[in-house]
Amino acid sequence: MQRIFLFLYKIRAFLLFVALEAVAIWLIASNNSQQGSAVFNSSNQIVGNILSTQSDILEYFSLASVNKGLVEKNAVLLTELESLRRPADSAYIALDSALEANFSFRGAKVINNSLNLTQNHLTINKGSNHGIKPGMGVFNEEGVVGRVRDVSRNYATIISLLHSELLISSKITTNDVFGSTKWDGGDPGFAKLMYVPRHVVVKEGDLVVTSGYNAVFPAGIPIGAVTEVKPGTDTNYLDITIKLSTDFSRISYVYLVENLQQAELDSLYQSSGLPND
Repeated sequence: MQRIFLFLYKIRAFLLFVALEAVAIWLIASNNSQQGSAVFNSSNQIVGNILSTQSDILEYFSLASVNKGLVEKNAVLLTELESLRRPADSAYIALDSALEANFSFRGAKVINNSLNLTQNHLTINKGSNHGIKPGMGVFNEEGVVGRVRDVSRNYATIISLLHSELLISSKITTNDVFGSTKWDGGDPGFAKLMYVPRHVVVKEGDLVVTSGYNAVFPAGIPIGAVTEVKPGTDTNYLDITIKLSTDFSRISYVYLVENLQQAELDSLYQSSGLPND
């Protein structure tokens, strides 16, 4: 406290000058309407700029909660949209509830993400307390992200699409030919579309989406676009490279999709001795 008083004492002349200037400005503004109006307008502009800057700062720091709310709302809307979607090829399907799309969606925030490994994972801030289960599909507004692996009460780990052992059932939208997308462990922006026969015509720019042929993802979620097509070496399949639609270096929020008929499908495949990947 003594140092503060000593500092104020040292600059007493400057403080006196500032005080006298303020009094002079007040006297001029009070006794001259033109100068008073100018001072009033200038002070309003300064205060307005300060309040605007303050508002921008507060808005910036509130973006996290805003984004969280938007993700949760979008998850609800996705569930409602999926329940309203009907195949367009038959009027009978709409009458059979067993054939309706039956997916539920949830939102979560990514709190950890790896890119430089051959088996990459993500971590989200939702777990079993929030309805997250192992095996659920994960995507964001850009496309497929991965699949839930392990779950605790409040967190879950996700096998990233950038994982050398993860296969995603896929199809090419231009010809509805099916294959499997797999990352080859190289560039995190690209992957391989496997098991497409050599006689199929595939062109650069063709879009690749989820096929809907397994119980993990609904059909039509973006995966990427074809960038290169070559004849496979010593194989009956094409060597297809796709550019992934998801930028894994910028993932903040994700959606998790649950097939509400998963248990029934698992039981059926198990009794039949068939894989359900």
